[in-house]
Amino acid sequence: MDVNNEIQEKTERLMRLVHAEDLAGVLINSQPNFSWLTAGGTNGVDQSREAGVGTLLVMRDGRRFVLANRIEVSRLLQEEIADQGYEPVVFGWEEEKANPALVTQLANSLISEELRLGSDLPMGEARIIESGIARARYKLTGPETDRFKALGSDAGEAIGQMARALSPGLTEREVARRAVDALASIGAGAVVTLVAADDRLKQFRHPVPTDRRWEKVLMIVVCARRRGLIASLTRIVSAGAIPEELSNRTQATARVNAMLFAATRPGVSGRELYKVAARAYEAEGFSGEERLHHQGGASGYRTRDWVAHPGQTEQVQLQQAFAWNPSITGSKVEETCIAFPDGIEIITATPGWPSIPVEVDGREYLLPGVLSI
Repeated sequence: MDVNNEIQEKTERLMRLVHAEDLAGVLINSQPNFSWLTAGGTNGVDQSREAGVGTLLVMRDGRRFVLANRIEVSRLLQEEIADQGYEPVVFGWEEEKANPALVTQLANSLISEELRLGSDLPMGEARIIESGIARARYKLTGPETDRFKALGSDAGEAIGQMARALSPGLTEREVARRAVDALASIGAGAVVTLVAADDRLKQFRHPVPTDRRWEKVLMIVVCARRRGLIASLTRIVSAGAIPEELSNRTQATARVNAMLFAATRPGVSGRELYKVAARAYEAEGFSGEERLHHQGGASGYRTRDWVAHPGQTEQVQLQQAFAWNPSITGSKVEETCIAFPDGIEIITATPGWPSIPVEVDGREYLLPGVLSI
């Protein structure tokens, strides 16, 4: 499947959604959805916002438009959606600033039916159908799977190389900068970068980097984005001998992760996966750890499309990506995988990194251990 076929398949998924919702078309403006529909393009300029600078319109009959102001339209057409069949609808940036409903009004002017538009973000009178759009993108296409595997492989190797070159005395912020640089070297951006030195690893599940200097133990967490897809991974390093408690807790966490990997099968719900994690923690002697941090869940064009929790009814889809991140106070294990008919495939493994082999139902999973440097 080439890129044009990939885009056509996604367009058809949206057309089916539009017909099911009895809509005239759907407006795509969020940065994750724009990247998904364009096979890796971006409408992002201001990364502090969910919304992008151009809006795609897919009609129920398959016609496609891009609505953008004069600042953005030429770049979008030349660099992000070239040869993808989008007809431009151009307007002045002054008009857009003066009239927040302008894009929706222009889109409505293209409609002949007495039907409403749908959208992924609040846009005038359009009906928000983001949950349906999200489900349309869960199953990765063949080319997406290849791009995701390449990203995971590159990110795992880049962060591994970066981690091996670290030395005690660095601040968490300096480690974070090096992680960001390592991802930049593979053409990826870091949408999440967390670093915990020593006691902060035991204190905080989401350790935003500080000026704390690393002495003995260090955890590095990244969510790497390239062409819209996001791969998540966590690595822990120890200066010298690995503390016994850290080793034991990491091995226990790896066994929890392996149980989640084994349970990530099409049709299994997020509620059931949460129960798998809870039972695994209890079996390891760490009952209740699932209540101290979420366990991860479905991923792709967001760090998590949905998270496993007691009320989660979303189910695993074939060729859907997942990033599980179980943690036991003082340690964490995280890899990204894709669900296939014969089980999951880990895509973020780091070559040469210490691994923890765990066998579940006759299959062995290799989870990242602690690296001594």
